[in-house]
Amino acid sequence: MSQGTPPIAALGRSLAMLEAVLADREGRSVAAIGADIGFPRATAHRQVATLVAERFLVRLPGGRLGPGPRLLALLPMADEKQVIVAAAAPMLHRLAAKVGCVVQLGTLENDMVTYRLKTGQGAGDLFTKVGLQLEAYCTGIGKILLANLPEAEREAYLATGPFPALTANTITDPDQLREELMRVRAQGFARDDEEIAKGLACIAVPIKGSDGRISAAISVSRGVPGWVGKGEARILVLLEEAARLIEAAIHGSDPGKLLLQA
Repeated sequence: MSQGTPPIAALGRSLAMLEAVLADREGRSVAAIGADIGFPRATAHRQVATLVAERFLVRLPGGRLGPGPRLLALLPMADEKQVIVAAAAPMLHRLAAKVGCVVQLGTLENDMVTYRLKTGQGAGDLFTKVGLQLEAYCTGIGKILLANLPEAEREAYLATGPFPALTANTITDPDQLREELMRVRAQGFARDDEEIAKGLACIAVPIKGSDGRISAAISVSRGVPGWVGKGEARILVLLEEAARLIEAAIHGSDPGKLLLQA
């Protein structure tokens, strides 16, 4: 859509009504639901009648409304993680050019980190690749994602330890890993200090999805000899700026101002 093109007001009202109906958990009347979003009774009923006719809503036994077949058919097409990847790609290419090293994005599936984006100088030399899964406990991205799990899920993961040591620096003890994850959650970033491979370190920060939960994380990786002092501080700042840009794109905001500042 071209910048400045006016939205279709009627479509906006229909989508607002659809959202309000699906959010209702009390079985209230159409008029009551419409009143909550400022719709007159007649408008609310017309909106619902249209959504039912177009099969985005259905009338259930007892008079309640539920998602219709056209809406349900759309759900498998909506993969939030792929939306994050699409939003992140241009930001990460730009970040990689700035820092001169490998930048990656990963998500958590079945307690493993799935790498979904990889770019930057030396990307072909690093053993990770798009689609590869690695253990979460010994990677920067993995630590971010584990640290931001609900407590019960995090404790269930820790209960599977002790964890195999991949290097002399790998945290293998569940209690020590719990402390590390609490520190990661508090400070908002994670380090991999030669924990998955000797001579390799990374810093990672979280990406919030459209619902505010941590859905992904991004990292910068480089050889340990070049990972010292002010270089690390600068990279962390750039990572956090990239994360804000990605989140702005995911949430439908215009990231233009942030892009100019980054």
